[in-house]
Amino acid sequence: MSELIAIYPGSFDPITNGHLDLIRRASRMFTKVVVALTDNNDKNPLFKLEERRQLAEKAVAKHKNVEVDVFSGLLVAYAGKKKARVLLRGLRAVSDFEYELQMALMNRNLDRRIETLFMTPKDSYTYLSSSLIKEIARLGGNVKPFVPPVVEKALKKKFIRHR
Repeated sequence: MSELIAIYPGSFDPITNGHLDLIRRASRMFTKVVVALTDNNDKNPLFKLEERRQLAEKAVAKHKNVEVDVFSGLLVAYAGKKKARVLLRGLRAVSDFEYELQMALMNRNLDRRIETLFMTPKDSYTYLSSSLIKEIARLGGNVKPFVPPVVEKALKKKFIRHR
C-alpha cells in the first residue's frame, strides 16, 4: 500500500490549538501529514520562519506521522516534491470558504492530481485565529486555553520584550 500524504500549509504565526486539532484528526486519516510553513508576503509575522518551525515541531512532536517543513514557491510544486496528493485547509466560518474555494480551484487547475480537503475545527476552536491570539497576548491577556504551552511561553517572551 502506498503512502497517503497530506500537506497542511500555512504561516502558523503562531500555531494554535485549532491548528493542532486539525493536525491530530488528519494524522488519523493519512499515512503522513506535512505541516508546511511559508512566509506570507501579505502578513507581517510576529515570529521569524525558523521560530515558527521550532514552535510547530514542539507542538506536534507526539504525532509520529506528522512532520514540519518550510517551503517557498507554488504549493502544488511543493506537494509534488513531497509526493502528496491532498492539501488540507481549515474552514472556521463561511467567510473563509470563498477564498479557500478559489485557492482550491486554482491549485486543481495547476495540477489535476491535487485534491483539497476542507476540515472544520472542533466547535470550541471556530473563533480562533493566530492574529487574534497575537492581539490578546500583546494586550496582556491569557492565551493559555488557545495555544500549546510552548507557544504561550514564546508569546510571553516576545511581548515582555516589547513593553
